[in-house]
Amino acid sequence: MSKKEATAPTIQVLERMFALLDVLASHQDPVSLKLISEQTRLHPSTTHRILNDLAIGGLVERPQAGSYRLGMRLLELGNLVKARLDVRDAALGPMRELHRLIKQPVNLSMRQGDEIVYIERTYSERSGMQVVRTVGGHAPLHLTSVGKLFLAQDDAQRVRAYATRTGLAGHTRNSITELPALERELAKVQQLGVARDNEELELGVRCMAAGIYDDQNKLVAGLSISAPADRLEDAWVDRLKQVAAQISATLGHHK
Repeated sequence: MSKKEATAPTIQVLERMFALLDVLASHQDPVSLKLISEQTRLHPSTTHRILNDLAIGGLVERPQAGSYRLGMRLLELGNLVKARLDVRDAALGPMRELHRLIKQPVNLSMRQGDEIVYIERTYSERSGMQVVRTVGGHAPLHLTSVGKLFLAQDDAQRVRAYATRTGLAGHTRNSITELPALERELAKVQQLGVARDNEELELGVRCMAAGIYDDQNKLVAGLSISAPADRLEDAWVDRLKQVAAQISATLGHHK
């Protein structure tokens, strides 16, 4: 069997799934199985099977037997995407201004499971530092300044669970790879409101990060400065916190 033949059934199921979701999205009220089948031109048994699978995943709900509507899981996923877009829009201008002042890369990152993902970055060739992790790149929470901000929000049990899942694998000789050391580091983050990466992800690169909060006082992203190890200045901390607070205020956060 060719690769094309092997993937065709999977692609067909996805196409049918999207067609079903589109029909449900076009109706404000719950839709009957019969009507969904007619509008998608799928056999009722096929329609029923796919809808049941979508219901298991929370993408579809059955308010009553034989009728369907879009599920709350879609709202949850949509809100995640919306938050990501909102944060980027709010942060881009202040990030560019901060970069103009310090001449070093400024990064915007969000948590995604056990990693952070870089969603925006402002930098220039004059920073003297090669940009290794680009927008869309990932890195472990415990090896990054922004990741530590998020871990510091977790209770002790969640931090221990994270350590168990990941094994606290290190990337450099400076990486924190033991739970007691990580717990001490997170206690400092909680006390200072700023997190640091001391060449723990990449040798020769140090970072500092401050949190960005939404209108519900939830940590939604981190703003970080990364620089060659000998160029990161402690004097930037206050400015970093001010810019992070400015972005948070745009998102509706009030102290």
